[in-house]
Parts: sequence; C-alpha cells; structure tokens
Amino acid sequence: MIFTKRLRAGVQKGEITCSIRIWMRPHVRVGHRYALGEGQIEVDSILPITLQDISPELARESGFKGVVELLKVAKHGRGENVYLIRFHYLPGREPRRNTVRDPQAVIRPAKTGRARRSGSRLK
Repeated sequence: MIFTKRLRAGVQKGEITCSIRIWMRPHVRVGHRYALGEGQIEVDSILPITLQDISPELARESGFKGVVELLKVAKHGRGENVYLIRFHYLPGREPRRNTVRDPQAVIRPAKTGRARRSGSRLK
C-alpha cells in the first residue's frame, strides 16, 4: 500500500490505522505485509463499504481533515468499489512471511491479453 508523504509519519507512529481506497478490486490481502519506510504495515481487514459510509470521523481516523480531502486521495484510476482497510505498523524489517510458495501458481498475463498460469503453453 502506498501512502501520501504527509500520512506516512502518522502510520509509522500508529496514529493512523485505517485507509479508505476506491479500487476496481482490492490491491492488498489480509495478513500480508507491505513495506513502508523502515518497517511494514500488516493488513488486518478489508471491508467493502459505500461512499455514504465514509463519515467525518472515519476521514479523520484515516489521517484527513474531512471527507472531501479523503476522497481526493482515495480514488485510484477507474475504481468504483470502496474499501475500508484496517492495518497496523510493524517497525523494523522482519522477514517476509507472505511470499508465493509455488512460482507456478503465479498468474501472469498471456500475450493475447488473457490471464494464464505461468508455465502453461499458448495453443
């Protein structure tokens, strides 16, 4: 997960523990860790919500002054789905524990534009 520069210190201090994102689909997974500065954030939960669920209190909890400011930052590309992501910050670099164990299971785009499993052949 990427945070604007002005939010990073609050996340690292543990003052910001949630984020609103507007995506086509979730870009993070529960239990996975994502690098941030000298540490990592670990995703605790992802909850689909609506724009009407975003209150001024939730905007402040996410590190913004209000809903309008939050929405300017939260929208990424063509996203339509709103997600409330709760997380916690882990200082220091810990070994990655959420790596793909089977490289053959990684989905990669095929040359035709369709997704296919890596290692399979195009026919």
